[in-house]
Amino acid sequence: MTFRQYIREWTDDPIKNVLAGMVGTFALIPEVIAFSYVAGVAPAVGLFASFVISIAIAITGGRPGMISGAAGSVALVAAALVHNYGLNYLLLATLLAGAFQILFGLLKFQNMMRFVSREVQTGFVNALAILIFSAQVPQMVHVSWHTYALIALGLAIVYLLPRITTLVPSPLICIVVLTAITMAYPMPVHVVADLGALPTGLPSLILPDVPFTLDTFKIVLPYAFAMAMVGVLESLMTADVVDELTDTHSNKRMECVGLGFSNIMVGLFGGIAGCGMIGQTVGNLRYGGKGRLSTFTAGAFLLLLLVVLHKFVAQVPVAALVAIMIMVSVSTFSWSSLRELVRHPRLSSTVMLVTVTVVVLTHDLAAGVGCGVLLSGLFFSFQVMKLLQVKNSLSPDGQTRTYHVMGQLFFASTTVLTDAIEFQDTASNVVIDLSQAKLWDISAAETLEKIAARLKTRGKTVTFTHADQQASALLSAVS
Repeated sequence: MTFRQYIREWTDDPIKNVLAGMVGTFALIPEVIAFSYVAGVAPAVGLFASFVISIAIAITGGRPGMISGAAGSVALVAAALVHNYGLNYLLLATLLAGAFQILFGLLKFQNMMRFVSREVQTGFVNALAILIFSAQVPQMVHVSWHTYALIALGLAIVYLLPRITTLVPSPLICIVVLTAITMAYPMPVHVVADLGALPTGLPSLILPDVPFTLDTFKIVLPYAFAMAMVGVLESLMTADVVDELTDTHSNKRMECVGLGFSNIMVGLFGGIAGCGMIGQTVGNLRYGGKGRLSTFTAGAFLLLLLVVLHKFVAQVPVAALVAIMIMVSVSTFSWSSLRELVRHPRLSSTVMLVTVTVVVLTHDLAAGVGCGVLLSGLFFSFQVMKLLQVKNSLSPDGQTRTYHVMGQLFFASTTVLTDAIEFQDTASNVVIDLSQAKLWDISAAETLEKIAARLKTRGKTVTFTHADQQASALLSAVS
């Protein structure tokens, strides 16, 4: 990336980016507070983390327009550490997670995303849409009819106002209008203040108050590594979604390093590690936030709301935030994937459905994506295995049997080759022609050697022909 491109990512369409970033801020607040409780920390820890991450990642990240904050996937990993050892151990884990993420970027860990199939990505997006919606359900049960009326009014504003004007994002209007109504006409509805105590001051620089001993690091390192892995995975998946929605490319390596730097800053300011948040990101993009300024604004406006407009934020009805997040979940879900369930091959649809199911049931992105990638790999191996063909021919004198191996020979397809060999054949010479075969691993070479050994015990002469350089090297390694 050139310096000119970097500056353009800050300066393109500033008004749209600032307004979209403000929408992202309001979308952050309820989820971050909820995720803070999941992790077992005070709301201030998650809110300050989201402020610091947004500011830092806007400067150092590789994907403009992506909103990052204290995410639920990381909170789930951190919860056990906080419960057993306290906040200070979490701060040390956050610092180490950031260091791991920088290392991942330097080692080009982002290239591993090539193994995440399209079906897994679709499942990831759909699962998060479901989780975003389900997170709103507790705010819609055992509430007064006023809450439902406000949610309905909020949805009407969000969806209908853009037909009249798009100068100001409709979610901002939704928040202002619903807050004004509840302040002018008090009614029994939940407000943001009911979700938890909001911070009123600026974050301060602190260091983890823990003994820096080997035992401490033995406790913290597994959690830090898991937080780093989950954070990078979710950020890279979100970056891929943004790339597709905007028809642009991003620097995934820079995103890894930027996320690591951001989380180190978070740890130094007393926050919990975070990552890219797809729901807020989709909302940001929906209203034109495609540059770094939108990400920066999401964090800066969050701090402004918490410190300067604290009383106003506390009075925002939760119904307004619920309406916005319902819109975000609907926008996030890939509705075309429902039609594709019928049109696409069953194996592909299975991968998508398994990814969705695991993420929704466990609330663990890494588990869902891991299962999806594993299934994709197994199904791919199965399909490639079926492409291997083995044909044989017998010489006119009946003394030489030639096996023509065609296709990819690797650990999953070796049984196809073994089953094709006629060990009871009367021919005294066996030729295995590898001119149209590709050997990929030691399993393939060992299978060929075992076949040769079994044939030789029956007194046959075995010859491998037309092996390419890689095949010859593998055969030499096992001989």
